[in-house]
Amino acid sequence: MERLNRRLVFFLVFVVCAGLLATAFYMEHVQGLEPCPLCWMQRFAFMAVGLVSLVAALHNPGPLGGRIYGLSLAVTAGGGLGLAGRQLWLQSLPADQVPACGPSVDYMLEVFPLGEVLAMAIRGTGDCAEVVWRFLGLSIPGWTALFFGVLVIVGLVMLVRPGQR
Repeated sequence: MERLNRRLVFFLVFVVCAGLLATAFYMEHVQGLEPCPLCWMQRFAFMAVGLVSLVAALHNPGPLGGRIYGLSLAVTAGGGLGLAGRQLWLQSLPADQVPACGPSVDYMLEVFPLGEVLAMAIRGTGDCAEVVWRFLGLSIPGWTALFFGVLVIVGLVMLVRPGQR
């Protein structure tokens, strides 16, 4: 990664995040898969990672700025990895230990204050434990965890070795 310049790396991360979000919206609006609260939180995490990366690519920072953006990338992707891990844990629970299904995100946003909606989304519901799609043996949160893990590594590499301008 040392030969790649910072701007290109951050732009590629932005493109990956945009592609993953496009895939999520395709799965929701074309394939009819309803996202659970943890899925929404993971989307917001990809949006945050993409935003950090886009700003970094546009800014084209020097070595110190590259390290700061790398740390920001690693932290936001790490938050997403935690959310994906939480959903994978819910999916691994035996059926009798899965939490009850909750209301939709739209309903929660209408009825509850934002802080309570975020807390309920992070806790997850029975909807979050349901596996509705698999590809190569991994569920959706499995794939998001994989991508978040790669993005954490990219951010840490940018932190340690920010590369060429």
